[in-house]
Amino acid sequence: MIYLDSAIIEEAQIATAMGWVKGITTNPTLLAKSNLSPEATLQKLAAISPGELYYQLYTDDFDSMVAEARKAQELIGSKLVLKIPATPLGFRVTAYLSSDISCSVTAIYSAAQAAIAAESGAKYAIAYVNRATRLLGDGMALVRDMANILNNSDTTILAASLKSPEESASALLAGASHLTVPLSLLEAMATHKFSAQTVEEFKTKGIGITVE
Repeated sequence: MIYLDSAIIEEAQIATAMGWVKGITTNPTLLAKSNLSPEATLQKLAAISPGELYYQLYTDDFDSMVAEARKAQELIGSKLVLKIPATPLGFRVTAYLSSDISCSVTAIYSAAQAAIAAESGAKYAIAYVNRATRLLGDGMALVRDMANILNNSDTTILAASLKSPEESASALLAGASHLTVPLSLLEAMATHKFSAQTVEEFKTKGIGITVE
């Protein structure tokens, strides 16, 4: 599946109108860019999104994270996927909540963390591909290693931190099942200069039915 990575209502409306964007992912940084409160933003996004809406937990102790997750569940409903950081505490929260709420583990930087995400019951393991390349040297190798680890599990890979159509396609080839990208990249992925050129040739040299 391909998701929009944004908390801007107008961008969500544009992306969902494309017809092939399956949901929306957010994080605290993206929510801070909205001119609405996080609560109002999430409720509006939930109404717009054709599928899953990801919310990342912001608090940093067990009880607060669980309470925040329950509040997100009230706001978003059945579309909610929690994003929970890949930390010892985050894995504990994932294991506690995953039987009741769909969970993803975010900011994974090792295949070992992906294995723990699966054992914790996470539906998704999120890799920051471009950032992993900058920090580790090869983000695609991380995705490949995660895919090998998760091959026989119910946890699939969501690739984030993607900067180009080519990088997005490479992440899928490396083993990611899902992508989340900003609106500008959604538009770029659907576009190729030779496609436009070919269509223009059809229009200048061909003919079609008449539309009244």
